[in-house]
Amino acid sequence: MKVAVLFSGGKDSTFACYKAMEKQEVACLITLISKNPESYMFHTPNISLSKVQAEAIGLPLVSAETEGKKEEELKDLRKAMEKAKEKYGIEGIVTGAVQSVYQSTRVQKICNSLNLLCFNPLWQVDQRKYMEEFISSGFKAMIVGVFSQPFDESWLGRIIDRKTVEELIEISKNFKTSLTGEGGELETFVFDGPLFKRRIEILKASKVYKDYNGTYNIEKFRLVKK
Repeated sequence: MKVAVLFSGGKDSTFACYKAMEKQEVACLITLISKNPESYMFHTPNISLSKVQAEAIGLPLVSAETEGKKEEELKDLRKAMEKAKEKYGIEGIVTGAVQSVYQSTRVQKICNSLNLLCFNPLWQVDQRKYMEEFISSGFKAMIVGVFSQPFDESWLGRIIDRKTVEELIEISKNFKTSLTGEGGELETFVFDGPLFKRRIEILKASKVYKDYNGTYNIEKFRLVKK
């Protein structure tokens, strides 16, 4: 079956794509570029680089802009999904939803309206096992957004490795945060992994941070042969 992956460039959507490829034919990626940094539906830090990630992976990208207004942004998502269906003949949509009912139910509703199946390969997974599998599978990602306590500026640009996961586990226990960051606490950027034909090497980046809110903005990069 041909499917499209809703792709943010973060760890969840990238790993969902990886899982989908085990059973389905991934025909394209779909990215919504929101003008609202506080979008209810869409990841925003470094989202413009999703086209670079798609190139590194070797998949076509259907990209669309949205103002990011609550509920209204779903109309833009529907148009992008409809375009992917027409252009690539997809029969289903894959999401990286882990536990967000808000996001998953809205995507499912759009899929129903377009007669597309909806797949959520990470839904309700054991978050610790998932994070460990993400690392052991060879994916490389960094934290590019922090939006809650106790994440200070030092977390921006940090690589997600086993040490980081152990710290996140402790933080999730003490602060009741989501280990995967799906509660909006963290955003990530994947720069290499088993899906990637080329690795993204980050050459220059800057941090913007204040009061437990900040982003790591990638400004210069290059694609490197593996």
